[in-house]
Amino acid sequence: MAKAKTLIYLETTQLNALRTRANRTGRSMAAEVREAVARYLETPTTSLEGFVGCAEGPAGDDASARADELVKRLLG
Repeated sequence: MAKAKTLIYLETTQLNALRTRANRTGRSMAAEVREAVARYLETPTTSLEGFVGCAEGPAGDDASARADELVKRLLG
C-alpha cells in the first residue's frame, strides 16, 4: 500500500497519549494514527435519511411523498 506523508497538529495531551500507546504496543506512532484513521473512516456518518419511513404518521399525511423536501428542510 502506498503511503503519503502529511503533517497534523495534535494537542499536547493527545501527542503524549499517542506516544504512550505506541510504546505500549511496540508500534510506531504513524502506524497507530493510520489504524485510528482507518477505523474512523469505516464509521458511517449520521444521517436523518435512515429514519425516513421508519414509522407511520397521521392518517392522510403525505410525509413519505415529501421525504426529500422534509429532510432538506431539517438539514438546512
